[in-house]
Amino acid sequence: QVRLVESGGGTVQAGGSLRLSCAAAGYRFTNVCMGWFRQIAGEEREMVAVLANGGSVPVYTDSVKGRFTVSHDGREDTLYLQMNGLKPEDTAMYYCASSTRYCYTAQQASDRAQYTYWGQGTQVTVDS
Repeated sequence: QVRLVESGGGTVQAGGSLRLSCAAAGYRFTNVCMGWFRQIAGEEREMVAVLANGGSVPVYTDSVKGRFTVSHDGREDTLYLQMNGLKPEDTAMYYCASSTRYCYTAQQASDRAQYTYWGQGTQVTVDS
């Protein structure tokens, strides 16, 4: 069974950086998708950054392009989200997620419906 545990959230000033980590167990990265989503209270959960094509192709929502970097370690057991140049509008609960069946293309990886397993979330707060 897939389990995901996020860490690394916190409170920073605008322009600061954070690195989120997601420890993953019980899955093989090959032919699945993993990534990061965020949610503000009262709003839909939004894709932030995901990995498609077996972890080789990152896909980002427009608002974080050039500032965030999603990556995966060589052992395929930890997912990261490096967040630079943080803005107050980045404030949200951030979730790590994984599919548990075939998922490969960027289109598939960007579809929230592909993701079955979710971490508990880690809060990111960016002060003005």
